[in-house]
Amino acid sequence: MFPSEVTDFFSAQKTPFYYYDLDVLNATLKEIKKHGLSKGYHVHFALKANNQPKILTLIKKAGLGADCVSGGEVQRAIDIGFSANEIVFAGVGKSNDEIELGLKHDIFCFNCESPQELEVLNELAGKQGKTARIALRLNPDVEADTHRYITTGLNENKFGINASDLDEVLDRIPELKNLKLIGIHFHIGSQIENFTPFEVLCDRANMLNDHIENRGFKISVINVGGGFGINYAHPNDNSIPDFKRFFGLFEDNIKLKDHQQLHFELGRSVVGQCGSLITRVLFTKYGESKNFAIVDAGMTELIRPALYQAAHRIDVLTSAKRNKNYDVVGPICESSDTFRTDISIPEVERGDLIAIRSAGAYGEVMRSAYNLREANATVYSDEIE
Repeated sequence: MFPSEVTDFFSAQKTPFYYYDLDVLNATLKEIKKHGLSKGYHVHFALKANNQPKILTLIKKAGLGADCVSGGEVQRAIDIGFSANEIVFAGVGKSNDEIELGLKHDIFCFNCESPQELEVLNELAGKQGKTARIALRLNPDVEADTHRYITTGLNENKFGINASDLDEVLDRIPELKNLKLIGIHFHIGSQIENFTPFEVLCDRANMLNDHIENRGFKISVINVGGGFGINYAHPNDNSIPDFKRFFGLFEDNIKLKDHQQLHFELGRSVVGQCGSLITRVLFTKYGESKNFAIVDAGMTELIRPALYQAAHRIDVLTSAKRNKNYDVVGPICESSDTFRTDISIPEVERGDLIAIRSAGAYGEVMRSAYNLREANATVYSDEIE
């Protein structure tokens, strides 16, 4: 888990803080290169999962591009040094300023999600005298078998263009002279561990690809998005997702035409397992029906358990006592500020250190200042001697 020198280093730090194991990140990137990039696939890292400059720099050096869903993320990708030719910009509600930023830098592609967005993008591109490359984000109506808050590929979701509207959109595109249709884009959800939804996605993508090309369009990009999950229960034994199986599934099931390339937008699977939230026990409370371990991290540092009912593994770093059942809770004045309920961990006391694991994705990026909570410095493994 964590060697003694790392735990000793943690003990001297002000908690709570995020810790990133760069060895795990680099090993993960090596697998992505081996099973994905080496096959000619384009992998864009989803900055919404983690936007720490040091993390992004390593990801860029590994050969990944950037997947952005805001103007701020586009600017961060540019600042880090990602090539504009490897930046894609998705999002159901892009503002004029955000679109103009993407146009200014001539990014690779706008993933467009509605007919009205196409009209606005065409107008703004015309004002800059540019032609914007676009991919149509299509809603394949695939059940992703994940939490309903992170399902994005159903007809009931706000994302993407429904199949019933596709022909009308295709009829309109030739009239939009400042747009160039280069591809189609999908994203069916997040934290998908069952491979069946990806197989269904491939079937839908193949069908829609044929339909669009039969309409006379020649598209070069098939972007299947991301959503590949990680193992939250066993991060030590499963620190790197099975990228061989993941990329192999698409290799076996996507029917690319000779002029087409396959693109992915991975986030959680790249960085999820390299990050932990390190927190300290403030108090313990023992009641008639519940025992509480009250820690100094809260939903302000990691909102996933409150928002998604996510269950992160909790490791006690400084106690070897017999196990006891606790609700591990934070200091925020909300009953939802709970990391785990009725979990068996070594008995803790004030001052013990706890690691909340698999927090490298959608952890630090979602931190808030609720209750005027201050953020402590991030720690990286290469800072520990």
